[in-house]
Amino acid sequence: MNQGQEMFYNFIMQNVEDENRDRAKELLAESFKKQDDGTFNQEYMVSFIPRMMKLIKPESVEQVKNIMLNHKA
Repeated sequence: MNQGQEMFYNFIMQNVEDENRDRAKELLAESFKKQDDGTFNQEYMVSFIPRMMKLIKPESVEQVKNIMLNHKA
């Protein structure tokens, strides 16, 4: 995990509901693998964001969505 990925990981994990932590870790690992192997693209983002948003604390949804939509792979 590079420094940017670690920062994003920590941000997401602070905002995910406790019961969703394992699933969030899986999704983040999948995302980082795609970044590392060059297959992280718009099509993937369209599927990733809704899956991740289901795991986020309700009070954090807007903030997390804004970060993800403005995050450059």
